[in-house]
Amino acid sequence: MKVPLLDLKPQYEQLRPALDAAVMRVAASQHFVLGPEVAALEAEIAAFCGVAEGVGLSSGSDSLLAVLMALGVGPGDEVITTAFSFFATAGSIARLGAIPVFVDIDPDSLNLLPEAAAAAITPRTKVILPVHLFGRMCEMDRLMAVAARHGLPVVEDAAQAIGAEAGGIAGGRRAGSFGIAGCFSFFPSKNLGAWGDGGMAVTGDADLARQLRVLRQHGSEPRYIHSVLGGNFRLDALQAAVLRAKLPALPGWTDGRRRNAARYRAGFAARGLLEHVATPQDAPGHIYNQFVIRARGGSRIRDDLRAWLSARDIGTEIYYPLPL
Repeated sequence: MKVPLLDLKPQYEQLRPALDAAVMRVAASQHFVLGPEVAALEAEIAAFCGVAEGVGLSSGSDSLLAVLMALGVGPGDEVITTAFSFFATAGSIARLGAIPVFVDIDPDSLNLLPEAAAAAITPRTKVILPVHLFGRMCEMDRLMAVAARHGLPVVEDAAQAIGAEAGGIAGGRRAGSFGIAGCFSFFPSKNLGAWGDGGMAVTGDADLARQLRVLRQHGSEPRYIHSVLGGNFRLDALQAAVLRAKLPALPGWTDGRRRNAARYRAGFAARGLLEHVATPQDAPGHIYNQFVIRARGGSRIRDDLRAWLSARDIGTEIYYPLPL
């Protein structure tokens, strides 16, 4: 039996009537960029995350970039973040001429350590940018306390974490609702995936939302008057319509991911494999964008395991082969 790393066909079959209707609705409207579908998705995602504003953008990467632009990050500024993430986390910082300041991660959660972030703050620090890696949230109550002491904004890279919830004293709050903004990716492999690229920034700051809407249109406000240098960061109506059709199913899919994670964890334990691999720690609100195991004994053991699985048609990937 072939077990691919990702197979989106069952998801399509589950929602085929709603997805097909969404596509035809956009076709009938002939409104393909921004417009009412995007506005409706913005409101729905904002409500899902528990914040006031959503701004549809062209990708998760562009969401990070646009938020940092809106916050005035530029040459010589420092942004504290993690080295264990997808390239876009640090790339969005470096693209603005700013300096990614990498700090250590917790060896269990693999997320940025709040105390390491605190130790890295300098007079040039402009933003703290944590990543909710693999669908598990950072310790946001502690990190927000660090940021508050130093008067720094926090931008959440929540690309892998839509619907993830924090435990601790802030239990029940969702990813994207803690910092000044949260940035999501709708790449097809994400828990809520579009049929192409797409992203969104959510925020409780109405002025920041307004700035992002200006920046996504080349800095134009009003039309053809460019007060700032922005970019083409717009979300397509077709992607918004697809995401709107999928969003009601997301809580059920999250429950399924958590059940699968529990089954994996129990299976590893029952077969005595935990001396050879470390499974991801469970936590309240973990949504498992991936189920990432670590081989004890280094990369050779890991690569041997991957080859063994590949020979049996079981798909895997390394997240991530190199730190940033």
